[in-house]
Parts: sequence; structure tokens; C-alpha cells
Amino acid sequence: MQFRIFSAFVIFIGSYLPLALILAVQDIPFSWWGRSFCDISKMSECYFNSFSNPYLSIAFLLITFVSVILSNISLKKISFPFEARVKKTKAIPNDIINYVFPYVVSFMGISYEYPEKLLGFAVFLIWMFAITYKSGQIIMNPLLLMFGWKLYEAEIEINGNERSVRVLYKGNLIPGDYSVQTIQDCYVARGG
Repeated sequence: MQFRIFSAFVIFIGSYLPLALILAVQDIPFSWWGRSFCDISKMSECYFNSFSNPYLSIAFLLITFVSVILSNISLKKISFPFEARVKKTKAIPNDIINYVFPYVVSFMGISYEYPEKLLGFAVFLIWMFAITYKSGQIIMNPLLLMFGWKLYEAEIEINGNERSVRVLYKGNLIPGDYSVQTIQDCYVARGG
């Protein structure tokens, strides 16, 4: 099974929620942090918009947040038509190097105040998406770790054939019987 391009993009962009948070915090002027708390009796004097560029900050936060939710819904809706016996497992680290670079870049001059830098960063993200989609690495999303998904190298048996594969599983994958689905070059497992 191959992810549809829209589903793959949703999973990919959802992994950038931490970056959206970093950029949003950087978009709040330092002077705003020194303000006193809002007094409920003087609501007309309260200042609710803390962002210098509210449309971009809120849009990127919403897009990535909704993408995280849709990613989880998508993973729950996967059908598992195959049965497999897991014989051996070994947890493998998630490939996060593709996601580390944009976070470092966010501290090196990317901000919502410079549209030309944002456009360049958008091109970079599209390029990263194309590479991860074509290489079958969309499922190796470090944000999935936050929701309990782990990536394993496993020896499995399907229809009497043994093979060594990568398996994405929510929780700890131990030897046993599982329902599985292949997505790109990875198996997603359920049950056990």
C-alpha cells in the first residue's frame, strides 16, 4: 500500500508542529511578556493578540495541529488484511535528522517578518516532502513517538515466508501473532 499524496503530506506537515510552536513564540514581541495579566473587570483594556504576524503564526499552528490529529485518525483507519508472526524484534531509532535541520534553521533567522525567507523555507519543506515521500520514509515521523508509536526491525513470517522488515507498532512489539499492513517499505502492525 502506498500513501495517497494528500495523506502523506498531512503526516509529513504534522511532524512540524514543534517548529510551528517555536516560530509562534519567536513572533511574540519581548515587550508583550512584560504585560500584566488581563483584569476581567477591565476587558476592554485587554490585549489578546500577542503575535507580530498573527495570520501566519496562527495559520501555521492550526495547519500543523490539525495535521497531527488527522495523522492519528489516518493511522487508526488503516485496514490490516494480512496475518504475520513476529519472531524477533529490535527497536531502531527513528530517523530524525530530516526534522532536526528545520528546527535549527528556525533559530538562524527564519521569522514571519521576512516573506522571502519564509518562501525559501516553504520550498525547502516541499523538497523535503518530495524526498521523504519518494524514498518511502513518510512513516518515519518522529512526532509519532509522542503518541506511543515505535519503529522496529523484525524477523517476521507471512504465508510461510520469512523476511526481515521494519515494523511500526503502537507500544512494545514482542514476538507473537499480529495483523499487518504494508505502507511503502514498512509494515504497520496491530494486535498481539
